[in-house]
Amino acid sequence: MNTTTATALHFGRREVFALGFMTFALFLGAGNIIFPAESGLQAGASVWRAALGFLITGVGLPLLTVVALARVGGGLSALTQPLGKIAGTALAVAVYLAIGPFFATPRTAVVSYEIGVVPFFGSSSTGLLLYSTVYFALVLYLAITPNKIIERIGTVITPVLLLALAILGGAAFFQPAGALGNVLGMYQEEAFLQGFLHGYLTMDALGALAFGVVIATALRSKGVQSERLVTRYSIYAGLIAAVGLSAVYLSLFYLGATSQDIASEAQNGGQVLAIYVQHMFGPLGNLLLALVITLACLTTAVGLLVACGEFFSERLNIAYKYIVIFFVLFSWAVSNQGLDQLIQVSIPVLTGLYPLAIVLVVLSLLDRCWNSTALVFRGTMLVTLVFGVMDGLAAAGLSAWVPDLFNQLPLAQQKMGWLLPAIVVMLGLTVLDRYRPSNQA
Repeated sequence: MNTTTATALHFGRREVFALGFMTFALFLGAGNIIFPAESGLQAGASVWRAALGFLITGVGLPLLTVVALARVGGGLSALTQPLGKIAGTALAVAVYLAIGPFFATPRTAVVSYEIGVVPFFGSSSTGLLLYSTVYFALVLYLAITPNKIIERIGTVITPVLLLALAILGGAAFFQPAGALGNVLGMYQEEAFLQGFLHGYLTMDALGALAFGVVIATALRSKGVQSERLVTRYSIYAGLIAAVGLSAVYLSLFYLGATSQDIASEAQNGGQVLAIYVQHMFGPLGNLLLALVITLACLTTAVGLLVACGEFFSERLNIAYKYIVIFFVLFSWAVSNQGLDQLIQVSIPVLTGLYPLAIVLVVLSLLDRCWNSTALVFRGTMLVTLVFGVMDGLAAAGLSAWVPDLFNQLPLAQQKMGWLLPAIVVMLGLTVLDRYRPSNQA
């Protein structure tokens, strides 16, 4: 029996599901729970059309990202190779810092504090300091040994999270707060598009760029060294996570769509969920919601820190544990600035980066269509960068800096003005690539 076959036998069905559960937990952050409930409340009777749009961008895009990374071995650096060393490294660094210690990781602590602790004990800077200290100590414990991440998250934490979500989702379907509500606001004419945009706003494709290396590292720590098997099991993990995420999203959409009678005044998905669990479960409902949000944020934070630690440890030639300790301390410090400040700064940056992530994944999946991937990658990504920066400026409230031409583009108001220019440039460069002399490829 050869080594590959022996490894495949050792890494059996149980291990594959543990890896899939780990991947599911990495993706499922607080936003993934709050956005579907908010969208469902607005969609009302059009809930399933809105949910379909959400699944395309909230599940489909992250799954495609996992597949794209699996094809190149799990690393973002390999995915950005056609861009050239400088541009590829700059993009990778920007992505890892944005979803790591600068924005996303600190936000997991603050969001879990706001939803899981504040309803019971109130809000204070001292409370946030104490909570974030305990929270990041636990994150450090889980992230410091990435070779144990499947056992600690996939087989211990995720089952508890799944049980809590099953209770919440089961209640939504079997004991809804009411009938399907009215279709509200923009959902009256474009329920599918609004759901699509809400899924886009989860920004899970950015997270997937980081989680690909976490999945690959976890596999290799289990003795799976064959690139073919790493690719196969990574795709399996992505599919399992996609099924789990879809089930969660559909149940939360339905919860929101049937909660208009009790939550019509809710301002966001977090309030929708809080009102529903209080209505259905009483005081125990708040504990259930706190458990779901805290575990969801915790697992996402661990995944992001492991990914950042692996990336910067390799680039800077510094031991992984020192990188992770530094990033945990940095994230802890940033988290104590408060949620409003974090959101205000992070949204423009993430809005500008996200189009680059989407286009990079699509180009990577289509790379066999071109003779010169560098030509198509660099030209398309450059145009996407320009339009992504414009969307980021608009998201930052600096619309006056954006030329009127950008605001006239289709979907510009939804921060997706980059889409049509990127497609046009990609098609144009494809034609140029096909017909230019082969010695210039």
